Amino acid sequence: MISRTTLFAGVALGALLAAPVLADEPAGDASAKASTGAAAAADDGGLPDNVIIITARRRDEQAQEVPLAIGVLDQRAINDTGASSIYKIQTLAPSLQIYSQNPRNTSVNIRGIGLPFGLTNDGVDPAVGIYVDDVYYARPASAVFDFLDVHQIEVLRGPQGTLYGKNTTAGAINIRTNQPTFDFEGNAELSLGDYDFKQFKGAISGPLSDTIAARIAVTGSNRRGTIYNTATDTWENEQDNLGVRGQLLFRPSDDLNITLSGDFSAQSPECCATVYVGYGPTQKAASSQYPALAALFPGYSATVNPDPFARETNLDAPLNAGNKTGGASLRAVWNLDDHNTFTSITAWRFWDWKPENDRDYTGLDIVSKSQNPSQQDQYSQEFRWSYDSRKIDFTLGAFGFYQRVDIQGTEQQGSDSAKWNKNTAPNLDGLTAYNTQYLKNTSFALFGQLSYHLTDRLTLQPGVRLNYDKKEGLYDRTVFDGAGNEVPASGGTSAISPADAASLRKIYAPQHYEPEFSAWNFSYDFTASYQLADDVLLYGTYARNFRTGAINNNGVPSDSSGNPILALATIKPEKVNHFEGGLKTQFWGRQITFNLSAFRTTIDNFQTSVVATGSGLPRNAYIANAQQARTQGVEVDFSIRPSERFNAYFNGAYTDATFTKFTNAPPPPELSGGTALGIDGDGNIIGTPSAPGTPGGFSPPFVDISGSVLPGVSKWSFSYGAEGNVPAKLFGKEGEIYLGVDGNYRSKFSSNPTPSIYTWVDGYNLTNFRLGFRAADGFNVYGWVRNAFDAHYYDQLVLGPSNTGLIAGFLGDPRTWGGTVRVEF
Repeated sequence: MISRTTLFAGVALGALLAAPVLADEPAGDASAKASTGAAAAADDGGLPDNVIIITARRRDEQAQEVPLAIGVLDQRAINDTGASSIYKIQTLAPSLQIYSQNPRNTSVNIRGIGLPFGLTNDGVDPAVGIYVDDVYYARPASAVFDFLDVHQIEVLRGPQGTLYGKNTTAGAINIRTNQPTFDFEGNAELSLGDYDFKQFKGAISGPLSDTIAARIAVTGSNRRGTIYNTATDTWENEQDNLGVRGQLLFRPSDDLNITLSGDFSAQSPECCATVYVGYGPTQKAASSQYPALAALFPGYSATVNPDPFARETNLDAPLNAGNKTGGASLRAVWNLDDHNTFTSITAWRFWDWKPENDRDYTGLDIVSKSQNPSQQDQYSQEFRWSYDSRKIDFTLGAFGFYQRVDIQGTEQQGSDSAKWNKNTAPNLDGLTAYNTQYLKNTSFALFGQLSYHLTDRLTLQPGVRLNYDKKEGLYDRTVFDGAGNEVPASGGTSAISPADAASLRKIYAPQHYEPEFSAWNFSYDFTASYQLADDVLLYGTYARNFRTGAINNNGVPSDSSGNPILALATIKPEKVNHFEGGLKTQFWGRQITFNLSAFRTTIDNFQTSVVATGSGLPRNAYIANAQQARTQGVEVDFSIRPSERFNAYFNGAYTDATFTKFTNAPPPPELSGGTALGIDGDGNIIGTPSAPGTPGGFSPPFVDISGSVLPGVSKWSFSYGAEGNVPAKLFGKEGEIYLGVDGNYRSKFSSNPTPSIYTWVDGYNLTNFRLGFRAADGFNVYGWVRNAFDAHYYDQLVLGPSNTGLIAGFLGDPRTWGGTVRVEF
């Protein structure tokens, strides 16, 4: 008779060998020695006395004893709320906001700070780090993949540089996955819903021998699109995700754990479509604005649905968001003695992006092709030595990182371009720009943090970081007209007259440059915490941090001779001063938790997106430094669990994020496109700009937006929910029938780098319900409704190219419903 262990060993080993490119996901130092009790804490929303275990500081600690603003989501919360990706957990974490035009162009923000708002530039480091089992994920595209067998998610708010390998100025998302076990266990979950939604999750874990354990997890989801394309008779904005992870744990002794991990995830949805939202007048001549241009194409306006929430589009170019990621890691944790632990994490990851977009946001053949296939490889090595005792705890670390990103871009004009752009140059139809780009990024860091327990209640915690970053880039753009003749950077050729070449360069301009940046940086932080009473912690933090300098890797504006303005090719590092104070409390037998934090962060040389009107860049956007930005606010986390039959929570954030000084910002669309005013020798604008939205007006070369809000930041955001249950016996099982509700609210936010009267996204509220039966043995069946009241909202608003006044939008999900069955064994 075959034993269970032998059977599992054969199945697990076969699956591991058969799995596609596998990749990593390990955990914090403490995860290798995580106890069963810690696992139960995540599954049950807390130990019996409502203790939550986290590894944010690279060791097992109770969340309420850590002087840090942090939100924790356990496995059950993730499953019950359908928060299946980083993109979706923002509904549960008010200070976290994520914007995505497609997987590549995704920005993850905490407290209003993240990547520059808009289209992604690979030469800029994220301000929010994403870590999965201690491995840094450099590409923000990872935010849209479905989670793979996640145990717990910790959202750390505020600068993280003295304990994490990669320095981040806004915060970090620390994801811990379930690890291999020497006890046989597993789970399977199936969900079905409207829009042909189908999702499967499964994991199995157990021993292969006395010293080796394995775990395999898979996930797959698919959903029909939610926007109907009248031009192609297809449904756009699908969901299509497949993921697999395999892990082998080698434990030759109780003091040594070595984990080999691999994962692979792939997506290929027909995505990402916009809808027509409206028109906002610019300062272009009226004949060159959207209403007049659309009228040049008889019958076209009748194909445009004026109601964006009819969920119809008429985009004519193919759409696709092919997205793959994966990698492998080797993680070793060696407990040298009762006080010392040594950790090594070696990792490699890749990302492969194959998109197709419609960047004119219309059903006309203006831009017939817009795609930037990208391939990324990253390698990282981290060493950590941790020491803990009654009086002193410390962690010392070293981190090395290298990544290379290669891009092969193609932008092409279509048959309607000449009429739309009012450009008489011959061979405009088929005008094509080929972009060859790369980024090579090398980072090294030494970091450490010490906790000195001055008394039983007072702890002083200094931290330091020494960091080196080097970035090398290439941007090479060649342009060919529709007849295959190369367009020169200036003047003309024997095949193209100087006048025609100048007209073609207004659409696509050739350019070549090789930006470089390198610098050392030193940063530090200091936290003092005092235990006012049992379960009452008061803390204060000051951090002097930085975001490393950047390079513009997507093109920069050119001078009058057609040469790139190289002064714009590199961006200065940000300098961050961060102050924070907080209070963490539990009372009523730890059945109530109330945490409060207040912060103020000022950022000199703030890295932000700017728009170069008429520059000939494919996207008209690049990165520059604003003189200073500031974000400040207050956050509240409250939860109550008076009995095992009821629990509720409320989390709120007030975030005031502004440009405190930005005197030379690009004008918003309502002040763009007209006759350009000049600048005198003192830098003052010559003449008076026309009123906003005046066709044929005079446009300023820049505007002073000091005091204006940062893009993509809601001033108010809340998440809230409750669940009640009653004992019941169903399907021959003892358990409970439960009813739960979760909601989140975000106030309005600006959806343009420079605030515009046309691109304010209205606030919205989303409410989700679930009703089900949960048994003590892990069986769970429930029905759910998400966005139950079918709120109409935008993820983002964007402006069409060339200042025509066209406004398009990326829609949020409509109401969806379905059911889920989950079993554990």
